[in-house]
Formats: sequence, structure tokens, C-alpha cells
Amino acid sequence: MNENAPEPTHPATTHPATTAHPATTAPATTAQPATTHLETTHPEPRTPTPRPGGRSARVREGVVAATLAEVAEKGYDGLTVEAVASRSGVHKATLYRRWGGVDGLVADALTASADQPWPLPDTGDLREDLRLITREVFTVFTDPDLGATPTALIFAAQRSDTGATALRAFFASRHRQAAEVAERAVARGELPTGTDGAEVVRAATAPLYYRLFVTGEPLDAHTAERAADAAALAARAGLFTSAPRANPVPPEPS
Repeated sequence: MNENAPEPTHPATTHPATTAHPATTAPATTAQPATTHLETTHPEPRTPTPRPGGRSARVREGVVAATLAEVAEKGYDGLTVEAVASRSGVHKATLYRRWGGVDGLVADALTASADQPWPLPDTGDLREDLRLITREVFTVFTDPDLGATPTALIFAAQRSDTGATALRAFFASRHRQAAEVAERAVARGELPTGTDGAEVVRAATAPLYYRLFVTGEPLDAHTAERAADAAALAARAGLFTSAPRANPVPPEPS
């Protein structure tokens, strides 16, 4: 197992749910000899040490970009601290000290992705907002160029406890951000008071992620739209409030 990281939306894209394309990395140094993932040398993945702006921030940006590029090209099994050091120009001793190993690098790439701004749709209609969100997930993950990095990062995160924890945190962050579309709908009177906006967005996007990362079934635009519509109907029926209505009846379509 390697050493030490998403509603939506997608890690390592500009916007899961849930994050930006790899930035240009610093000039690479001479490549280090290829090695294994050094599990015995660093048995416990470390949480990256946060440091404020300036040079430290630039170092982190370069390391995250290098990690994303490496994991997209080689996957988790091919990811090494040595390769990230070579690509980023940051000494491997620094990487081990601050990130602990490859699992920490993957985790921090997800954390950095979650920090990226995500402009949310605001059409004045919940169903249309959810459709735009699920359409974005569909578009990013089914595009060979846009989807390669976030897909590889999610699969890599699932390979370690550290990565899995970061992935859960990534999606939780995206769900909280996207909850705004449901909160606006509550304010308009479109949804009942007490609706859990994060659950609404999770319900809209979950069928997409299920196909992408669990069953491997094909994902198309109609499936993405249908998932958004189903979540909107359920939300309007009060199914995402703390106390769902008894025998909820969806409103008549306008």
C-alpha cells in the first residue's frame, strides 16, 4: 500500500461535487532513482503541515500540481515521492517532512481542490439549478481531457485511509457550498422550511457518482438530468427536512 489525499464537485478541476486543473509546475530537478513506496520507512501517513502564504504557499502549489500530474499519468500504483520531487523541484526530504508520503500528497491535493471557488448556478428555479450541477458533473467526468485528473485522484484516494478521509471531507465541503441552491429555494418558498440543502445536492449527484465510481455503468446527459429532477421533486415534497411530511405528495408541475 502506498504512503499517504470529493458535492460536487470534482477534485482537480476549476469547479465534486465537487476543484482546478494542475498548475504549471516548477522546473524539474534531476530525477531521483525509482523506488517503491517506502511503507517500511514511513509507516504512518502524516497530515500535511499548513503554513501561511509566500514561498511556502508556492511550494505547496507546485507539489500539488506535480502530484495531480503524476497521479493522472501513472495512477496510485505508479505514484512516488521521488517522482513528485523531480517534477516539482522540491527535495524529497521536504515532501516526507511535510506530507509524510504519497498518501499525504494525495490527501493534500484533495484539500487544495476543495479550497477552489465553485460558482453555483442561480436560475431562480431549484430544478434548473440542480440540472446545471449534475450536467457539470456529467460533462467533466465524461470528457477524456477534463475527467482524467479528477477521476484518477478519486480512485487514488480510495486506496488509503488517509485519502478516503480527505475524499469524504472534499465532498462534504462541496455539499455545504452547493447547499446554497436549496437555501435560496427555501427563501423563495419553493421548498419547505428546514430543508437540508446539502442532502438535496447529495441526492442529485449521488446517482452519477455511483455509475462513475461503483458500477462503471455508462453515464449520459439524460441520466444526469433525471437525477436532478428526482432530487428536486423529493425536496419539494419535504423529504429532506428534519421531519419529513407524512405521505408527501409532490406538487403539480407548473
